[in-house]
Amino acid sequence: MINEDIKNKFCNEVIKSAKKHDGSYIDAVILVSEQYGFGPEMGAKLISKPIIEKIRMEGEEINLLPKMCQLPF
Repeated sequence: MINEDIKNKFCNEVIKSAKKHDGSYIDAVILVSEQYGFGPEMGAKLISKPIIEKIRMEGEEINLLPKMCQLPF
């Protein structure tokens, strides 16, 4: 079982890595997962909702995911 301290530490490392390397959260999750010694599948289970949202936006920008409709505000 993974506790909240590990999740928080992992998320903080992902954010630091993303800021250090071009701002790509997709690459940051993969990099930090490798540093922790597990695959990106396990890393995906540890990331927070805000990071998931940033990864979704990245995926839309590079056409990995279909673009979601947004209201014009």
